[in-house]
Amino acid sequence: MKADQLKERLAPFIAREAGVNQVTIEGLRRMPGGASRETWSFDAVYEQNGTAVRLPLVLRRDPGPYNVQSNRRDEFLLLRAALAEGVPVPRVYWLGDETETLGARFFLMERVEGETIARRLLRDEEYAPARAVMTAQLGEIAAAIHRIDCAKHGLDFLQAPAQESPAAAELEKFEQIFRAIAPEPHPAFELAFRWLRARIPAQARRTLVHGDYRIGNVVFGPEGTRSILDWELAHLGDPMEDLAWPCVRAWRFGSDDKPVGGIGEREELFAAYERAGGGRVDPAHVHFWEVLGNLRWGIICIMQAKTHLDGFVRSVELASIGRRTAETEIELLNLMDNER
Repeated sequence: MKADQLKERLAPFIAREAGVNQVTIEGLRRMPGGASRETWSFDAVYEQNGTAVRLPLVLRRDPGPYNVQSNRRDEFLLLRAALAEGVPVPRVYWLGDETETLGARFFLMERVEGETIARRLLRDEEYAPARAVMTAQLGEIAAAIHRIDCAKHGLDFLQAPAQESPAAAELEKFEQIFRAIAPEPHPAFELAFRWLRARIPAQARRTLVHGDYRIGNVVFGPEGTRSILDWELAHLGDPMEDLAWPCVRAWRFGSDDKPVGGIGEREELFAAYERAGGGRVDPAHVHFWEVLGNLRWGIICIMQAKTHLDGFVRSVELASIGRRTAETEIELLNLMDNER
């Protein structure tokens, strides 16, 4: 949807939800990234009870038909629950669906000022203090996420996997996706499936899992983490998944000597998680999830490319992500060869 059209349709929706006569949309711009969802930033300006209000907002909107299905209502409810439990996330305001004039599911949330571009975190001197503290912060925040009581907050749409092991369920899910979409053979993926099947953790507790917990989905400032974004892949599962995902090589953005997002060591992440009450961390258990995480990202790369190639969403970004499949194959071979 074009900016002028979006502005015209968004103003009356906000006016209705805020209970005011008129809203002016200022500074509307499409935010970078968001290959799978449209994200727009703007200020909603209006008068309420004689007081001028300027509300900094972000719109999260489905761009249209898409291969990876998720639900903006679910994401909205997850953010609301996380905020109530002290997790640093944006406040959510209003939820809309495809019956509204925007033509797709969407919600509006607080705009948290800060930076999200990983390469700036990793390289700019301004963020040197953040690099020194964010690994521990991410461990502490992960522990808070995993303590969220889903029943208390009405997150009943999060279904537990049928299998006794969340790891087995996740492996089966991505293998089914891979079998359905892979356009050509991927021997490294086949070896990874075999390796993982032989090492599925026997038991694991189940918690709310963010599902995309990594640098790139974090708003940060010079002082460190300000907010955790992009909850659309949240599910019930093994909490060790969230400790492994930020260690996947793709999220180091070239700083491969620092396994946790290019900024820190695994041991520091695990220790902070344990100190914050997240429970004991078994490094071998997390290693399993790191292998599965790299395999998962490789399959997602194929999915992103197919979304473009099949005409669902025409995007150079999606097409280029597809070319990164080979990177995950190399990393999988290295991880399996260097098993702890």
